[in-house]
Amino acid sequence: MHDSATPTSESALKNIILDANHYDRGLRIVSGGTRNQIGNIGGVATALNISGLTGITRYAPDSLTLEAKAGTPIKEIEAALDEKNQILAFEPMDHRCLLGTEGEPSIGGVVACNISGPRRFLSGACRDFLLGVRFVDGQGRIINNGGRVMKNVTGLDLTKLTCGAYGTLGVISTVALKVMPRPERAVTLCYNEVTAAQAVQLFCHALTSPFEVSGAAWLNATAMVRLEGLRDQVGDRLDRLQQLLRISPGAVLDKATILEEDAHYGLWQKIRDVHEFSHSDATVWKLAIKATDAPSLVSDAQSQLGARALLDHGGALVWLAVPSDSPDQAATIRNLIPSGMGHATLVRGHANLRRQVSVFHPQNPRLTKISAQLRRQFDPKGLLNPGLMDPFPMAA
Repeated sequence: MHDSATPTSESALKNIILDANHYDRGLRIVSGGTRNQIGNIGGVATALNISGLTGITRYAPDSLTLEAKAGTPIKEIEAALDEKNQILAFEPMDHRCLLGTEGEPSIGGVVACNISGPRRFLSGACRDFLLGVRFVDGQGRIINNGGRVMKNVTGLDLTKLTCGAYGTLGVISTVALKVMPRPERAVTLCYNEVTAAQAVQLFCHALTSPFEVSGAAWLNATAMVRLEGLRDQVGDRLDRLQQLLRISPGAVLDKATILEEDAHYGLWQKIRDVHEFSHSDATVWKLAIKATDAPSLVSDAQSQLGARALLDHGGALVWLAVPSDSPDQAATIRNLIPSGMGHATLVRGHANLRRQVSVFHPQNPRLTKISAQLRRQFDPKGLLNPGLMDPFPMAA
């Protein structure tokens, strides 16, 4: 084995993993290199660069399906979709701005980390659009699961397991995805001078309405609500939603600013990529909680840690930027979440912090045991991305 390996075919990938098994060498999976800072700092491992596994292998616009090799850049996929007026509906976040990285995000990295964006609460996450996956597990076995079309999956649905496993079950070689038509029109309602509590109350009214809100975020005292769809339909929904919000209990403003075209798309790209926290040295945490818990959590984080907050998913997703010198911030933030009612993940932090605390929220013992048993089935020696996720016990 060398300090790095760059396979250009699935068979070459298999041979590299078999070789790693023979020598008990860990493999650190990379592709575009844009998310290398996510996860716990692992031990010494050979870099396995899958950027050579690239190219769209099948695209059927009429059936809304696309298949591509794992190293294919997202921009290449989006360019192909754009020609047919289609999109990745889960709008995957681009971490480069937040993490200060370079390179090109790849579809394999998106699937491995289950990267999604502001539309997730309506359309679903990356894993909900994943039709099939091919991967090479930690024993060098090539595994193909799912298919190229929407259908019921018989047996164990490994597509859902590999999506979000951060490469610890296997190295993805090919993915098949469902894509969606691009909305004809998209608009944003912006309400200014709104507190976090007022914003969540507004989101509760908007998201429980029949008007199919596809984005709900709060930042810098501004609440933003997004509508997308057919051109004429969006106009009608926009008028009726504004009327509803004006007469709702606790209405915050009589009139909203409406954004469209470049202003609209630029705004949601910045929300998606957490652009607000990119130009600082603050530690950044991502919290998934119950939306109605967000106002009190944000208030406590501000008073105890001097944090700044961005709410997304109607308040169910909270991004916190915490001064990097704040002591015991991991314990403080995780203690703000009611037991069993959410989780907090460290997305950006200095190396010492990532060595001292668990990047991923600690699981309860039962889930930890299930995860360990599952990973042993696919990677018994723990060679794939060793240490990136919390260490797991071997045999009980």
